[in-house]
Amino acid sequence: MKEMNGMSVNDLPQDIIVSKEDEELLKFIETTRPKIYVVGTGGSGCNTLTRMYQIGIEGVSFIGMNTDVRHLVKIKADKKILLGKKVTKGMGAGSCPKVGEEAAKESEGEIANALSEGTLVFVTCGLGGGTGTGSAAVIARKAKDNGALVVSVVTLPFTSEGRHRMDNALEGLERLRKNSDTTIVIPNDKLLSIAPDLPLNTAFKISDEVLAGSVKGIAELITKAGLVNLDMADLRTILSNAGCAVVGIGEASVEAKPESRAMIAVETALNSPLLDV
Repeated sequence: MKEMNGMSVNDLPQDIIVSKEDEELLKFIETTRPKIYVVGTGGSGCNTLTRMYQIGIEGVSFIGMNTDVRHLVKIKADKKILLGKKVTKGMGAGSCPKVGEEAAKESEGEIANALSEGTLVFVTCGLGGGTGTGSAAVIARKAKDNGALVVSVVTLPFTSEGRHRMDNALEGLERLRKNSDTTIVIPNDKLLSIAPDLPLNTAFKISDEVLAGSVKGIAELITKAGLVNLDMADLRTILSNAGCAVVGIGEASVEAKPESRAMIAVETALNSPLLDV
């Protein structure tokens, strides 16, 4: 687990005298700290999870779920769950969402236990295949049943992957949307519009980075101090039952004037092709 830099008495400067009352307040902060989980499900979701794990997101635990045991052992995560041991015997879902759904239902108890303490749960996958498309809605529903705020962050397949895969993705998205508070949708074709000449493997990596950046940006709103501080109650107000959402990406050059960089990044994000859905 990537531990959050929680505040304790030992973190305070030595010249500050902490009262017993403050010590009690700091202890209370520790006991009420939101528990944040990121669940990657299916091959694409677990690949994204590994990238997030390597990047590091403060205050978050990573859980990988898949029906393919060989892929599951290769990923990076704090916890791993093999879905549907009886249904798939660790051999994968064969690009069939129904198999992925049945596998997740078989493992509902294990999923619920893993997410039982979650305050904020992210579910990420690439829609269109079998495991992620079929299991994501089941996972989101179990997290919501436990009282968590559920934010799903998913990609739609490239057009080049075929009509059947896109149809699967759209059906899976509808099920996931009904079981999530907020669903962030990233169409992979829009990534190609940003850099159209990229090889497909590179495009998939960029897709992972966009997903990772989306989760990191939301999670660290409450796990890291900033100029404008948000707490879990703020996030729940904003994202609870919010439906579908999109993300825009923007940055400013180091050559830009320091006082202009934030505005340039915002303007670039607002003009991002990812917002044109």
